[in-house]
Amino acid sequence: MQRLLIGFLIVCSVLFSVSCAAQETAAPMLVEKQRFSFDNYTTLAGEVIPQVTIGWESYGELNDAKDNVILITHFFSGNSHAAGKYAAEDVMPGYWDSIIGPGKAIDTNNYFVISSDTLVNAFPNDPNVITTGPASINPKTGEPYGLDFPVVTIRDFVNVQHELLKSLGIAKLHAVVGASMGSLQALEWSVAYPDMVERMVSVIGAGAMDAWTIMALEHWARPIMHDPNFNGGDYYGGEAPLTGITSTLAMITQQAMHPVIMNMRAPQPEVMPKPALESVLNSTPVLDYLFANSANRAPLADGNHLLYLVRANQLFVAGHDGDLASALAKVQAKTLFMPATNDLLLQPYLAQKAVDVLKQQGKEPQYSEIEGIWGHLDGLFSIPSKAEELRAFLESE
Repeated sequence: MQRLLIGFLIVCSVLFSVSCAAQETAAPMLVEKQRFSFDNYTTLAGEVIPQVTIGWESYGELNDAKDNVILITHFFSGNSHAAGKYAAEDVMPGYWDSIIGPGKAIDTNNYFVISSDTLVNAFPNDPNVITTGPASINPKTGEPYGLDFPVVTIRDFVNVQHELLKSLGIAKLHAVVGASMGSLQALEWSVAYPDMVERMVSVIGAGAMDAWTIMALEHWARPIMHDPNFNGGDYYGGEAPLTGITSTLAMITQQAMHPVIMNMRAPQPEVMPKPALESVLNSTPVLDYLFANSANRAPLADGNHLLYLVRANQLFVAGHDGDLASALAKVQAKTLFMPATNDLLLQPYLAQKAVDVLKQQGKEPQYSEIEGIWGHLDGLFSIPSKAEELRAFLESE
């Protein structure tokens, strides 16, 4: 259950079960985590990672022409488990199981759907995550990299995925589809490899990070850096900065949820609670609701990995070279942008800006907002409302 963890960003599996319960009557699609490795990856900044290993999953069958491929790119706190179950008795399926599978919007009867763990995945201690990052062993030293690991970007995530696809003999993508941080990767795919991508779907995403969003993301990093156990990122031989990680996960959880749904699910605030009046150090049921869940998840995460993910998102502008317009000029794919109307994290104006630039360039991007009360998490929980629209886009000529 813990491997699902948090929506784009963080959501507990209890919340996920609300939207998936109706699907549990059907036999689950069983999937297997696989491993891909290669040597000497050069990052966008010119640093070399001697060994890279990531996990990946696939659903459906690759056709003889290898042209029925849909790549799913995952959100900040997610991993490659986009659909199905590892075992029939698993409590929850992958995060987009509502739209990926036989007969669903992303129909595995027709498409070979593939998803991979990113570099510096947020939860390297999850047994179902395979990733290379600061917690990995540096083959040159025999010790964890820590902050010696190179800074990586969304383009680096895409380039590593490209290596995976090359190893499978895949040279064409019917579509790339991703939510939140996954949407950044999807758009970057259409810029970095325009001849390879036929369709791009950006769900709860952006074309570039603006100052406000970069600042919002920094609030996820500071609690970890200020944890006494952080020790400049060199904590692998001692206590992990779990207090900071807990605060980071709690902050992400709150920012990913709209106040309407949070207020529906959290305990109602007490009026003048005695413990809170006795000491400012005492908690309340509302705060326990947020932080206790995050504390349970914290040991699966890694502080340095979270910092690297934050930085990769902060650095994002499609193309990573020049401005947004020069990058989007390279896009040849058909594009569909699906922001969430009530998203307070990656707000709809970020996707709208990319759409406006594409239109100014004479292209025909599609734009359709997801309605719901979940906020950013509408990109996960309310995506079934867009299933037929997504299906039509994928089937369009």
